[in-house]
Amino acid sequence: MRIFITGASGYVGGVVAEHLVKAGHDVAALARSGGARERVEALGAKAVPGGLEDHETLRTAAAGADAVVHAAVDYLHPGMGEMEDGALRAMLDGLNAGGTFVYTSTGLVYPDGEGVAVDEERPLDPAASPQPYKVLGERQVLAAGHVTGAVVRAALVYGRGGSGLLQGLIAGGRQSGTVPYIGDGANAWSSVHVDDLAALYAAILERPSPGTVVNAAAGEGTPFRRIAEAVAGLTGARAVSLTIEQAEQAMGPFAAVLARSAPMDSSRARRLFGWEPTGPGLLDDLAAGSYR
Repeated sequence: MRIFITGASGYVGGVVAEHLVKAGHDVAALARSGGARERVEALGAKAVPGGLEDHETLRTAAAGADAVVHAAVDYLHPGMGEMEDGALRAMLDGLNAGGTFVYTSTGLVYPDGEGVAVDEERPLDPAASPQPYKVLGERQVLAAGHVTGAVVRAALVYGRGGSGLLQGLIAGGRQSGTVPYIGDGANAWSSVHVDDLAALYAAILERPSPGTVVNAAAGEGTPFRRIAEAVAGLTGARAVSLTIEQAEQAMGPFAAVLARSAPMDSSRARRLFGWEPTGPGLLDDLAAGSYR
């Protein structure tokens, strides 16, 4: 299969591209810089020079593919929502009828479940979501009637020493000597090993079904306090509890994200695609795995 992927020079997209190349697919990957080109070519993919703002490049690359995987994201970029909207329009316009489009979303589209596991039927409201443009991106892909649209809502991705959140906690622990959690830290976070996540993408591409939306999470949720304690053990720091007021003063709106508890039910991915995560658990990987 000819597959065009965005984000292959990054964390999740790179591992997805690696899995697709190993599965024998012909992979072309967007690369906005010389360094990005070197990274995607090292994975065995063909580099397509350009970025998400280069709409004609995206349209042409999608037109030459049987499937598109959109994994590029920058959650810190203030204009990412607008940039992604234009990029999705271009790629969906270019992809031929019957092609498959797999969109990378996040468990952060869900409202706080207050400890109750959320499945794919939970209603989403962009105005109440920590990642509103991801809700809109999902809808954009699923509404494109000429292609087979699929959405993967990934839990906290970890493994191979990556993950923006975990790397941030590790860097903070080393710098300040503390790793924060909020309140009693009992709020549970679901997680998924990056190689297990990539295997789910490969399974979706092999058996595409229109309108597929799946959660990607392995096992039960992990209390955030245990994540903080594992990072503290890794960095020689102390895990410390903050009140929500202290966290808001230190972190701003991100405090509400750390305080949320929305474990994810991934039974649909297992049922539809036979997906069975096999990677090491989050706490094991932090304590004695790739983060050492």
